[in-house]
Amino acid sequence: MSSVDLLPPLLIAAPILAATLPIALGLWFDRTGWSVAGITSLGLFAGAAVLANEVYASGEAVTHKLGGYPRTYGIELVADQFSMLIVLLVTGVALGVLAYTRRGGPRGNTFYTAYLLLIGGLLGISLTGDVFNLFVFLEITSIATYALVASGDGPEAAVAALKYLILGTVAASMYLIGVAFVFMATGTLNMVELADAIPDAERLTLLRAGFAFMVVGFAVKVAQWPLHTWQPSAYNRAPDGVTPLIAALVSTASAYAFGRVIVTVFEVDYISSTMPRAAAIVVTIGCVSVLAGTVLAVIQSEVKRMLAYSSVSQFGLVIAAYGVVIAGNSETAFIGAAIHLVGHGLLKAGLFLGAGLVAISYDARTVDEYAGLAKDRPIAAGTMAVLLLALVGVPPGVGFVGKWYIAVGAVQSELWPVAAVIFLSTMLTLAYAARLIEKMYFTPSSPVERSHASGATGVAATDGGTGPESGTAITAAFRGRGSPDDVSAGMLAIVVVAALGAVVLGFAGGTIADMLGPFLTEVFN
Repeated sequence: MSSVDLLPPLLIAAPILAATLPIALGLWFDRTGWSVAGITSLGLFAGAAVLANEVYASGEAVTHKLGGYPRTYGIELVADQFSMLIVLLVTGVALGVLAYTRRGGPRGNTFYTAYLLLIGGLLGISLTGDVFNLFVFLEITSIATYALVASGDGPEAAVAALKYLILGTVAASMYLIGVAFVFMATGTLNMVELADAIPDAERLTLLRAGFAFMVVGFAVKVAQWPLHTWQPSAYNRAPDGVTPLIAALVSTASAYAFGRVIVTVFEVDYISSTMPRAAAIVVTIGCVSVLAGTVLAVIQSEVKRMLAYSSVSQFGLVIAAYGVVIAGNSETAFIGAAIHLVGHGLLKAGLFLGAGLVAISYDARTVDEYAGLAKDRPIAAGTMAVLLLALVGVPPGVGFVGKWYIAVGAVQSELWPVAAVIFLSTMLTLAYAARLIEKMYFTPSSPVERSHASGATGVAATDGGTGPESGTAITAAFRGRGSPDDVSAGMLAIVVVAALGAVVLGFAGGTIADMLGPFLTEVFN
């Protein structure tokens, strides 16, 4: 066994074990959590980079059998070309969010315990080769997310976490029932073993029921309409330092897991031949979510809620792509889904970090309150504008590349309604993105509109006014003077990096397709 083979279990175990340190060390030292999380996250990113280099350079998956037991009844971890995209996203975003929380908070040791537990669960989802352990890691991720959402201010955060807990428990139960049915039909839980056993299984009703329960469970986890109601509340009520983490990674990991179940466990050919209605159902769920999410995003006045409903739409596009994969055995649509998963994670991390940055320094949380942002904070406004345009799908943003591959796959499979939905959703996405950009760049800010900002920045107590002078003081505070809650260079830098990454990935569509090549050859041929 080489040292690289040990990286998959270490990537999962390290953050889970490190999650105990902030609380333990907190008995003697205050605020040790960030240091522990920073060292751990840096090590995870470095380990992920080494593992990714091995996987993509060799073109072969790296596997690890825990305890050396055969995979038929043992636990196997698998790092292949598909899973490593998500591993790199998780470790990269986790490291970037720390640059924000260092100054912007939350700062408590308990927060960093939940943060590390969440990262461990997400990496477990990405690397597990077992459908039951996928459930275990989904639950670890969910428990950590409930705690992080509930850490927000006010009773609304607790209510949002409770709603998430109830729906999340239902989703996990539905998925677990599906796993039980599949196990009854095949006698194994390993994904590769299942792929071999399912075509020969005689209890077709159990397999169909198992797949149906899994689809419903993932539809809730990925926040598909009308099972999406937990997501806007969770994103909006979570602390500003938490929302980027869960928005970029939690549903992304669940959407990845759904794709893994489709192409690795049940396999596309088997689903299309034995479950003829499955493709239509999955496509319908995705397309309805795309349209519903964008329409709901357009009518929102709060920026975080607008971006939350946008996620409902964007994940709907990924689910619709999976439906195209089933219907047309489309490699192109699958590539689009993989690119869109990674791209959306990066975009939402940057947008929610930017929204948190603006909220701290400008006390702006609604679209109208973003008026004049470009003049007062040009770098923040510029990076958010780039991220919004990439979300719309304006070239060369990564959002365009993912949509393009999915649309081409839909056309190749003659699923014209999917292509039409992509076009219509792009127009609706442009509607709410353009509204925010127009406020930032073309609507001047008035002292009356911004008068309440002084309460959050602490300037009013010093300045003491509510007229033009107060507006000047507010602008000064926004530019980084006179407030203990000013934006740090690290907070601003990570948003800039996200914007640059969104553009760079827009040129890397072909590269990502090539990186996925060995995996695509294995599952589609």
